[in-house]
Amino acid sequence: MLFHLRNFFSITNLSKNSKHLVRHFWCGQPAQMNVRLKGRDLLTLQNYTADELKYLLWMASDLKQRIKRKGEYLPLMQGKSLAMIFEKRSTRTRLSTETGFALLGGHSCFLTTQDIHLGSNESLTDTARVLSSMTNAILARVYKHTDLDLLTKEATIPIINGLSDSYHPLQILADYLTLQEHYGGLNGLTVTWIGDGNNVLNSIMMSAAKLGMHLHIATPKGFEPDIRITKITEQYSKEYGTRLLLTTDPLEAADGANVLVTDTWISMGQEEEKKERLKAFQGYQVTMQTAKSAASNWTFLHCLPRKPEEVDDDVFYSPQSLVFQEAENRKWTIMAVLVSLLTDYSPQLQKPTF
Repeated sequence: MLFHLRNFFSITNLSKNSKHLVRHFWCGQPAQMNVRLKGRDLLTLQNYTADELKYLLWMASDLKQRIKRKGEYLPLMQGKSLAMIFEKRSTRTRLSTETGFALLGGHSCFLTTQDIHLGSNESLTDTARVLSSMTNAILARVYKHTDLDLLTKEATIPIINGLSDSYHPLQILADYLTLQEHYGGLNGLTVTWIGDGNNVLNSIMMSAAKLGMHLHIATPKGFEPDIRITKITEQYSKEYGTRLLLTTDPLEAADGANVLVTDTWISMGQEEEKKERLKAFQGYQVTMQTAKSAASNWTFLHCLPRKPEEVDDDVFYSPQSLVFQEAENRKWTIMAVLVSLLTDYSPQLQKPTF
C-alpha cells in the first residue's frame, strides 16, 4: 500500500514525564535557539521532533569535526559518570559509548547482570534509584522495552535506550549521520528496508518521515512490523508528505531506492527460530541483482554483525557499502546524545543542510 500526500507543517511535543522540566522554543530561529534537550530521556525517536532529530545530527557532526578532524579537546563530560546496563552482549554500542564518553572526559561503568542484582536480588525500581544517586545518566541495553519504561519512571537522571526489543534509536541516528555525510542531505532520499520487521526498522519508521525521507519496506508474510507502529508511520507519512510502501517483494521495495538497508534475520533470543526464519527469508538477501532496481547513486547500510545470507560479499564490500563509516558514527551520535542530554553545550560549527 502506498501513501503520498501533500506536506504540511506539524510540530509534536512528546517530551518526557514531569520529573524533568523542559522548555521548547518554536520561533523560527536557528536550532541552537529553539532546541533544548538537557534532562530528557531517549527511549524512542517517536518522542523527538524533526528539529530535535536534526539538532542531534548537527551535534554529532560538530563533535566529529572538532574532535576528530581538528584535534580539539572538549572535556564536556569532565566529572560526570555513566552507568551502562547490558543484558545483551555488544560490540558497537559498548565500544562507542565507552570510548566516546572517555573522549569527552567522563567515566563509564559497564554493568552486566552478573555484575549487579538487576531484577533478581534487587528490583529495577531500587536499581534506578541507587544509580540515580551515583551517576549522571543510565544507558541500558535490555530485552524488554518495558524495563526501560520502568527505569525512566523511577530514575531522576536521563535514561538512554542502548537497544530493546522495540527500538534501537542510537543505531538509526548513526545511520542518518552516515547518509547526511554521504549525500549532503536527507530530505527526499528513498530508504528501502529489506528484512525483518524488528526493532531497528521500528526506529526508522518512527523518524524517517520527520526528516523528509521516503520509506519502502519489504518483509516476508508473518514478519511485518508491529501494526501499532505501522499506523503511526502512516500518520507521519501524511503529515510530512512522504511516501510509504509496504510490500513482500524486495525488488518492488528496492525500486528507485537511494539506500538499501537490512539487518540480522535472527536476533538475540530468537535462536530457536533459526530454521523457520531462514526458510521464510529466502529471496531476501541483498545482492547486486537487488541493487539493479535501485537508483544509480544507491548505498548500502547494515548495523552489524552481518551474516552472508542477509547480504552477499559483492554488496557488503562494495564501494557503495557504508557499513564501516556507519559503525564509526555510532560513536559520534552517542556522544551527541550524551552531550545534549547532560550539558548546555551548543554546536559551534555551521548547521548542515538537511
